[in-house]
Amino acid sequence: MTLRDKLFRWRDPYDLAGTEDLFAAAMAENAALQAAGCPDYRRILALRGLEALTGISPAALPPIPTLYFKRHVLLSVPESRLLIRATSSGTSGSMSHIGFDGATLRRGGHMVVRMARRHQLLSPRPCHYLILGYQPRRENQTAFSKTGFGFTFFAPALSRTYALVWREGGYRLDLEGLERKLLACARGGAPVRTIGFPSYTYLLLRRLEEQGVRLKLPRGSMVTMGGGWKQFEGQQVEKAELYRLAETVLGIPEEGCVEFFGAVEHPILYTTCRAHHFHIPVYSRVVIRDPDTLEPLPPGRPGLVNLLTPMADSMPILSVMTDDLGVLHPGGTCPCGIAGPWLEILGRAGVRDIVTCAAGASEYLKGGERE
Repeated sequence: MTLRDKLFRWRDPYDLAGTEDLFAAAMAENAALQAAGCPDYRRILALRGLEALTGISPAALPPIPTLYFKRHVLLSVPESRLLIRATSSGTSGSMSHIGFDGATLRRGGHMVVRMARRHQLLSPRPCHYLILGYQPRRENQTAFSKTGFGFTFFAPALSRTYALVWREGGYRLDLEGLERKLLACARGGAPVRTIGFPSYTYLLLRRLEEQGVRLKLPRGSMVTMGGGWKQFEGQQVEKAELYRLAETVLGIPEEGCVEFFGAVEHPILYTTCRAHHFHIPVYSRVVIRDPDTLEPLPPGRPGLVNLLTPMADSMPILSVMTDDLGVLHPGGTCPCGIAGPWLEILGRAGVRDIVTCAAGASEYLKGGERE
């Protein structure tokens, strides 16, 4: 069993203190694997003087900006070994192309089961799913279309109703169809689970509230959300407003609202606790970096979010610099009982910050670029 496999089989998904040494060793193990399989990544390491990886600190590994993955493909295994391919949403005009092999997917499976069990998302009770995202199509390789469908296996699916349906050669937003399904489900006895972008969740709930709809969905119903607001940033509201709408319109209390965070370039599942905080699981670590210098910042200071994980064998995505701004809060500051630190996402970085990050990274990326 590799160190990576041992980490992803760890019993307690929030035992950061007990996995510090294992995580560092698994990151070094993964970095060596990527260097052996990906010449571009090997050059990136060499430009940073990191030919020897034994005992290296995870934070010392070069963080690769998500912008780089939108323009280049880095693979450490032959394409024939990729079992799943996924892309980012592409709302900025370009997409990251990511692929996962069997070993990576097995680790992801262990992670998802442990996280879902810890946050009480697994249930044998069948339910109806309202997916505020894309109806799956073979041509649609976006990560959310895959994860949204995958979420429907946390409990047996009686039905799946999508907000974005394929009609006349394109996706169309069908809030009316979701409304009809909700009204029908409210008259039945099976729980309802929603999963989707917070923007579409808000649009649906606000529309129902304006129509005077007041439902009491069956016990066990949940509102779950993941992803950002993207083209709806001008309509973004505080989370408390979403929780209020869920209870007012659907009869789902605040504890029935769960949020997820992740990125196609960083396939780790972050799930909010009962205090709605994203605690860091054992499968990853988070470094907040200064946008100008890329130096790590202490807890409590805002900066660019650098996500680390040794999960993937197929691509060198072990240290990814996102375009999110965030704060890492120290452990012991959350009332939920989870001892570890938690990540607060403040929003997307401005263009200046993204360009600065990419420029700061160019030192070790040039020479490793390949179209």
